[in-house]
Amino acid sequence: MKKILIAFLFFGLFINSSLCGTLKGKVNFDGKPPKNKTLKMNADPVCGSSHKEPVYRESFIMNQDGYLKNVMVYLNNINYDGKIPESSAVLDQNGCMYSPHVQGIIRGQELIIKNSDATLHNIHGLPKVNAEFNFAMPKVVKEKPIKFNKSEHAMFIKCDVHPWMKSYISVFDHPFFSVTDDEGNYKINNIPPGTYDVVAWQEKFQDKKTKEWKTLSSSITIGDGETNHDFTFIKPKKNK
Repeated sequence: MKKILIAFLFFGLFINSSLCGTLKGKVNFDGKPPKNKTLKMNADPVCGSSHKEPVYRESFIMNQDGYLKNVMVYLNNINYDGKIPESSAVLDQNGCMYSPHVQGIIRGQELIIKNSDATLHNIHGLPKVNAEFNFAMPKVVKEKPIKFNKSEHAMFIKCDVHPWMKSYISVFDHPFFSVTDDEGNYKINNIPPGTYDVVAWQEKFQDKKTKEWKTLSSSITIGDGETNHDFTFIKPKKNK
């Protein structure tokens, strides 16, 4: 009888898992993109010698087909009571650049900040919900773990030593988020069936006066299998 019960419970978990769906798609840009600007790193010899090729700003990366990298796509206002990941997220300082430039983590998940460079960095986080943090990482300090206890979207992180170093981290209450790759693709797996508000965020789309983010949002119904949905950011028209 015990073996039957265990088998029934396992089968039930399998059925529930199989009903979950996947949301995938691409994010593109409609309009003339801003010009790529090279970063001037020569003020720090370590930074300047870390790259053989020119390094460009990462605030707007678009491929030749018009698809955007580093766009955060996530489900908004979703209840999730799963476990916090045991694995740590990583923000690396490598070649005097933050890697990744945009990422999402789960509230309470450990974030390890690394210094892979043979130079001093100063990590300065400017959250609006969580506590501000500001600490130096000399070249002999290679790792420092931190955690965020509150959800917060698009937390800005910079280096006070190297002003071109910028990064954004979003802290979620759930794992249903994705950052677009070089080809503008995103993919969110294991979404329970239902209708959700899906949001796409790109750092350049912000109201200059209010500093509010201009995100894209769609209502998407998820069933089992794959659901496709694309987003298009449109260049604002200049006021005459």
